[in-house]
This record gives sequence, structure tokens and C-alpha cells, in this order.
Amino acid sequence: MAAFLLPRLGQPRIFTASKFRAFVAQQIVLPKPTRLCYTTRLASTSTQSHRLHTELPTSWVARLPKKWQPYLYLARIDKPIGTLLLFYPCAWSITMVSYATAAPISVPLTYLSLFGLGALIMRGAGCTINDMWDKNLDKAVDRTKARPLANGDITSKQALVFLGAQLTVGLGVLLQLNWYSIFLGASSLCIVVVYPLMKRITYWPQAVLGLAFNWGALLGWSGVAGYVDWIVALPIYAGGICWTLVYDSIYAHQDKKDDVEVGIRSTALLFGDKSRVVLSGLSVSTLSFISLAGYLNSQTLPFYCGIGMAAVQLARVLYRTDFNDRPSCWKGFVGCGWSGFWVWIGAAVDYAFLLNA
Repeated sequence: MAAFLLPRLGQPRIFTASKFRAFVAQQIVLPKPTRLCYTTRLASTSTQSHRLHTELPTSWVARLPKKWQPYLYLARIDKPIGTLLLFYPCAWSITMVSYATAAPISVPLTYLSLFGLGALIMRGAGCTINDMWDKNLDKAVDRTKARPLANGDITSKQALVFLGAQLTVGLGVLLQLNWYSIFLGASSLCIVVVYPLMKRITYWPQAVLGLAFNWGALLGWSGVAGYVDWIVALPIYAGGICWTLVYDSIYAHQDKKDDVEVGIRSTALLFGDKSRVVLSGLSVSTLSFISLAGYLNSQTLPFYCGIGMAAVQLARVLYRTDFNDRPSCWKGFVGCGWSGFWVWIGAAVDYAFLLNA
């Protein structure tokens, strides 16, 4: 092993190579890297500012022209779960009436496409109406204060013009249906408009949302058949309302602390610590009503397999969701959408078997 003789106070001292490198390192003071300085500055910023920075929304919308972004965020185009929740009751009804009438495959494909576009447009219009009502309230809620109207990215006048454009496109979709369906569809607009007001006067705004969000269960049937078979369609509608109470109550748990401070009411506050039990009962009601509709429509085994998969999904959501944790509530809210998907898949497979019989 190499060694070095270095004089110190007149006395020779033997250093190994490793000791010599350690000795030299102690004599040299290197400047701190720039990255460490940046980390120190970042750590010294306030917790609130850092939290707000990390919670800024990032999505594919951020890659589009900046002038478009506020309007797309206003329509929640970056969060498709709302569109799907509006679309699924339409899809249940369209598929079930196609089964009942033994319609050719082109019929449900046509109407599913129309109602899919309609769900995208009208869900966005509903969000615009909601944010116009709640502009000042959204400023006081941590989760919503970054919305375009609340933070001033667009004005109320610009939002109103945008809403007019949304409703015009929605009307264009509606006019593709028969006259019975046109009048039936237009009659739901009053519920859409008053829904945001309900959270100020009742603990049941989720029920009013259910009335609006599941109107497609009636409209889908009339769109295909030209009329509504109320015996079948009403249980679908009732099941959808119960389903909305489940997923939107979970959603409302995200904001319950802020809601108390600003005077907003919801089923999340009404149900409180009993939410898991109450929502379990509503989930049973959801599946019971839809199963009744299937029975009245003479559906067969594949339909009920879809109901079974939906039951498993809702049970998983209600078991796993922590109602005091915002990310968990959001995950549970999105998970509820999969239950609606399985109901639709069961009806679609049943219809496919009918066509191949």
C-alpha cells in the first residue's frame, strides 16, 4: 500500500492513500451547488403558497391556445367523468328500448352517438350555469377558487355568451330527435337552471341534480321509440336518481368543511357520519330499481350479470372511500362511474345476444 511522509511539527507521520485524500478534502471548502441553494429557497416559502402551486390544474387543455383554456375549463372538458355520468342513463335507456323493439344495430349506434355528443355539450352548459350562480361562493372554497369565473380569467358576460353557444349546439343535437323528444328534452332545462340555487335552500341538492342528470333515461327511450314506456322508463329514472345521490354525496364530502363556513348545504352534511350506511341503502335502491326495469323489459341473464358487476363496484367504492379525505372521495366519485358502465355493458350484451338469436 502506498504511503506518504508529511512533516508536521517536526515529526514524521505516515498517511495511507485513503487518509491522504481525506486530509486534502478537509482543507478545501467547495462552494455549495446552485441546486441546493434553490432547494433551500423553495423550502423557505410558505406552506400555503407551495400547496397552491402544486394544486394548479394540469391537463391536455394546458397545451391548447391560452384564449381557449378558460372556456374549456369552465365546461370541465378536462374531467370527462361528469359527461359519462350524464351519458350512462341515456345509454341504459337506448340499449333497453332497442332490446324491447328488436331494433337493428344501426338504431342504438345512431342514438348513442347523438346522446354522447349531447351529454358532452349539455354537461358543459350545466357547469357554466353552475359557475355563474356560484361565482362568489367558489372564491371561498379551496377546491373551486381556481375556476375561470371565480379567479377572473373570464367575465360573467363572456360566460353568458359562451353559454349561449353551448345551448345553441345542444339545441342542434336535440332537433335531430322526434317532436315528442324535443319537447321532453326542452322541459328539463328549468331543472338544470335552478339546481345551483338548491344548495342554498335545502340539504337535498343532490336529489335535484339527480332529476336533471337522469332525464336522459326518459329521453333516450322516446328518442328511439317516439314515446316513453313509463312502466319501464320510470324505474330506470328512479334508479338513476338514487345512483346520483350516491356519487354526488361522495363528491360533496370533498368540500364539507368549506361548505359549512359559506352556508352551502348538501347530503354530505345531512348524512354526516352515517354516510356509508345511507349510501349503501341508496346503492341497493339503485340496483333494485334498474333490476325491476330489466324484469319489466324481459331482459335476460347478461343484463343481470351487469347489475351484479355494478353491485360489486359500488360495494368496493363504499368500503374503500374515506369520507374525510378529499383524494379518496374523488377516487370514490370516479369509481361510481364504473358501476354505471357495467349496467350498460350488461344491457348491451343482452341486446347483442338478441340480435344473434
